Amino acid sequence: MFDYTGKVVAVTGASSGLGKQMAEGYAKCGANLVLLARRVERLEASAKEWSEKYGVKVLPLACDVTSADSISAAVAKVDAEFGHCEVIVNDAGGEKGTGTPLVDYKREDWDFTINLDLTSVFAVTQAFVAYMKKTIADGKQKYGRVINIASIYGLVGNTVLPTIAYHTTKGAVVNFTRGAAAELATSGITVNAICPGYFYTELTTETLNSEFFQEFARRSVPMQRYGSEGELNSAAIFLGAEESSYVTGQILAVDGGYTCV
Repeated sequence: MFDYTGKVVAVTGASSGLGKQMAEGYAKCGANLVLLARRVERLEASAKEWSEKYGVKVLPLACDVTSADSISAAVAKVDAEFGHCEVIVNDAGGEKGTGTPLVDYKREDWDFTINLDLTSVFAVTQAFVAYMKKTIADGKQKYGRVINIASIYGLVGNTVLPTIAYHTTKGAVVNFTRGAAAELATSGITVNAICPGYFYTELTTETLNSEFFQEFARRSVPMQRYGSEGELNSAAIFLGAEESSYVTGQILAVDGGYTCV
């Protein structure tokens, strides 16, 4: 079960953080990879390392998920290299204005975050689903999987740090997932979302290791700790697997219990 040999998995935001971690998790299961991000030099380094380490094919592609042309070009390169793609993981994202109260939040920061964290998910999903439908119809692949990386902040609010646009986009991604899953339910393509809690990455480690956030974890996370490298991978592998064909429209929180209390 969960053998990805011969399958192709594409991951946006694969140059660092959770995207990079999940991509390597798929490689360990035998998947060929398409790594998508703007920092292509990082993708190339990962591609070299993982192809040698795991014996899989890895295609690094510069891709701006806010550009329709860039997304279309990436899909064309995937088709030319592999001829099919079973899984797309929408991990790319970012935000501006973190820490700014709602009443002071700038419209330009709102537009930036909506475009990067929500509109890009629609655009990448649209392009890859269209491609998956074609390759399924042509018999080049049996199924398709869309996995959207939302956040616990798409399920709940927070009293630690104002981040209104991020809450908005991630909540929208959650219901975009449900709507797309219902629409595609008979197509052989499933759509699910993962809502990570607080995870250590190169961008969050310093903040999460601060005395304030360590105390916050002890008070608010039932496991009394943050997620470590690799602890999100199993959820992504499960949702992307051929065996998970009856799982769609689901929102899986991976958060140490944060949203259960």
